Amino acid sequence: MNPRGATMADVSLSPRNKVGLTLAFLLGLIGLPMFLRGAPDPGEIGPPMAVLITESICGMITVVAVTIGWRRGSARAIRLAAGAQIVSVLTAVPAFFLDRPALNKLLLAILLGVTLTAVVLMLTPARSDPSTEPAPPYDEGHR
Repeated sequence: MNPRGATMADVSLSPRNKVGLTLAFLLGLIGLPMFLRGAPDPGEIGPPMAVLITESICGMITVVAVTIGWRRGSARAIRLAAGAQIVSVLTAVPAFFLDRPALNKLLLAILLGVTLTAVVLMLTPARSDPSTEPAPPYDEGHR
């Protein structure tokens, strides 16, 4: 067994993966304190406490999973971080359909775009270097 405890799920991180992990880490940090906002007063528009707690939990999962994914190259941790970010951003989607100021909707759209970018970059497989791959076998029978 490998002294590091490596598994088949361990991956080497490309620069794209690292950018995605960094974005996800920052989004996770932003989501951590969401539950401290508190639920809106009756008659006010805002996310219910259950959504704020869900966002905080997703933020915590993201921060921990990104840290493990970066340090160990764990594909499972990276997929967990991506899933937590997807759940977190899905809790914000209903706000697009509420009567909110345009600035709030713009910020939500930016958050959605950054989250999707982070997820795609985290899950993008590393490109293999063609100079290190063996050449395909030559088949003289098929011309």
